[in-house]
Formats: sequence, C-alpha cells, structure tokens
Amino acid sequence: MSDQPDPRAPDAEGSPTTPPEPPARVRVTAPGTGAAAASARRSVSRPPADGASAPESVYVRSLIRSQLRLGITYAAGFALATTLFVLAIVLTPVFDDTFVFGVPLSWLLLAVGVYPLAITVGVLYSRAAARNEARYRALTEAE
Repeated sequence: MSDQPDPRAPDAEGSPTTPPEPPARVRVTAPGTGAAAASARRSVSRPPADGASAPESVYVRSLIRSQLRLGITYAAGFALATTLFVLAIVLTPVFDDTFVFGVPLSWLLLAVGVYPLAITVGVLYSRAAARNEARYRALTEAE
C-alpha cells in the first residue's frame, strides 16, 4: 500500500479533500523573429477575399508552377548526386581496405559524406525559392 492518504477520504474536519487543481496551460512561443512578419503577409496560394484580378491569378499559378518545377529539379539533382556519390564509394575498393578507428572508410564516407550534400542542396533550394517569391511580389506590387 502507498503511504499517501486517499484524496477522497475525509480529513480531520470530516469533509472530503479535493485534489489540487492542475496549473493553467501556458502557450510557449519562440522569441520574435522574421517568422511573424512572414505570416502577416498575404498568402500567395489563394486570391484575396475581395476577388482576384485575372493577371493576379495568372501570377499565382505561374508562381506555383515555378516552385513545383524548382522542387522537382532540386530533388532530382539531389537523388542523382547521392547516387553518384554512393557509386563512387562502391566502385572504389581502396575505401573498403582502409580503416579509421576500426571502421571501413567507405562506411564513414556514407555516414558523414551525404550530409554536406543535403545541406548544400537545401540552402540552394531555399535561396532559389525566395528569389521566385521576390519576383512574384515585385510583379504584384508593380500593378
């Protein structure tokens, strides 16, 4: 049995004790960054509520297509570069014969070598996507 008293049992005065209320929930948010400003902007995926003009809807569709094309291009490039990296390691037998801290060099290259490639592709994609959106904003603000 536990040493703690039953919270429903009456106390010395004869009234049942109630468990303490849990603390109120508190929402924790990140400190103010550029993310708040980005969310305050109007979304580019749907037209404004007052009705979009024909050129604006064409611009939005064009932006969506260019972002999709950009994403597919970078994903295919990453897949190709990763495949070539793995093939270079597999087809080079000296990597299997060389050991670093008891682990074959080929395993270390596979474990660590793909990350710089992924980070580079991610940074390049992010910059290209931001350029696409900046061009879109320049077109819509020019009207």
